[in-house]
Amino acid sequence: MQPYQSTTPFGRRTSSLAQMASHAAAKARPLDKTVNKWTVFRFVCAAKTRLGLSERPLAVLDALLTFHPESDLGGEGLVVWPSNQQLALRAHGMAPATLRRSLAALVDAGIIIRRDSPNGKRYVRKGRGGEIALAFGFDLAPLVVRAEELEGLAAEVADEARAHKLVRERITLCRRDIAKMIMVGSSENIPVHGLGHDLRSWSDVESLYRAVLARLPRSARLSQMEPIAGQLTDLADRIAKLLEAHAKSQNLSGNESRDERHIQNSNTETCPDLEPGFRESAGGPGVPEPARPSVPLKNYPLGLVMQACPDIADYARDGIASWRDLLATAALIRPMLGVSPDAWDDARATMGDSEAAVVLAAILQRSEAISSPGGYLRALTRKAKTGEFSLGPVLMALIGRREGATNDRRSSGFGP
Repeated sequence: MQPYQSTTPFGRRTSSLAQMASHAAAKARPLDKTVNKWTVFRFVCAAKTRLGLSERPLAVLDALLTFHPESDLGGEGLVVWPSNQQLALRAHGMAPATLRRSLAALVDAGIIIRRDSPNGKRYVRKGRGGEIALAFGFDLAPLVVRAEELEGLAAEVADEARAHKLVRERITLCRRDIAKMIMVGSSENIPVHGLGHDLRSWSDVESLYRAVLARLPRSARLSQMEPIAGQLTDLADRIAKLLEAHAKSQNLSGNESRDERHIQNSNTETCPDLEPGFRESAGGPGVPEPARPSVPLKNYPLGLVMQACPDIADYARDGIASWRDLLATAALIRPMLGVSPDAWDDARATMGDSEAAVVLAAILQRSEAISSPGGYLRALTRKAKTGEFSLGPVLMALIGRREGATNDRRSSGFGP
């Protein structure tokens, strides 16, 4: 008598049309087709999001494959019948309830097929010669049937990840270019005519730039990032053309330019934004603001600060390799964030130059979530004056946020 292979699960588990289709495909597969089980397993791992699988079902599938003695899957005899105890051991001690859910997820995804016995146990029935006549357990045949499909899904996921990386790089480059070109146009008092009918000043351009960035979610999908990247690219191109046209309109080829008669200061290392400011008084000339020492933070290394606030490096002229570079870059991004000179001076006087620069870098890092950076800095300065603000929890919370940790940022005094 021919053995009968079951097609429905034991007990209360229900069957579905998708599972019946998997049974039919496994039954109709050519027996001469073979695939390497670990190659197919890598395809499943790469396409896990498309298949609706998490890491735990993949760990169970890995354990199931170890019970098949051959490296290649093909022909007959693709059913493995480990007990839950042995399967859990090979799945690194997985809990029984988690193991059952993971097996159900693999079945629902069409990766394995249940071949349940009449009593739900897993075992084999052998013939007179000792060969396996019938096995009850988990059938690995869908991995053979769907090998090409799984390979295609893995390739699609890889292509999407590559496209996601490229568009993120494009957004980062546009952010850097736009921010620095806005500073050039604003400092040179270049008219913004031609950028758009609703743009009358560089403040309007900066507001448009920040509005585009505000529409970018922190964990954005490719479909959400592509339109933002297109808008930023268009804005960057328009600003670049405006600045190039203005540069060409200058008489750069005259004798005065060649003889360098217009150069008033040969010290190219001087940064105007870092020179001592002058406060206007009501009845007399400006009084120079007393210089404050720029002492590096002793308790927080620069590397830790950059790990917590990497976005500020996009605005640095030549990278951030020292505290001096961080202070210079903070002075550059201050007007871009809309922080007034008074708020900045108050923060520096209260916290010190270095700590104020780190706080500004942290505000930039969370600029999408902070509607008024200037007001936010003033609030933190008031807390610092009363000793209620500490920079350490700020940096740790930002690092934890970047690593996916679910830290309570309210306890740090930084973050909405």
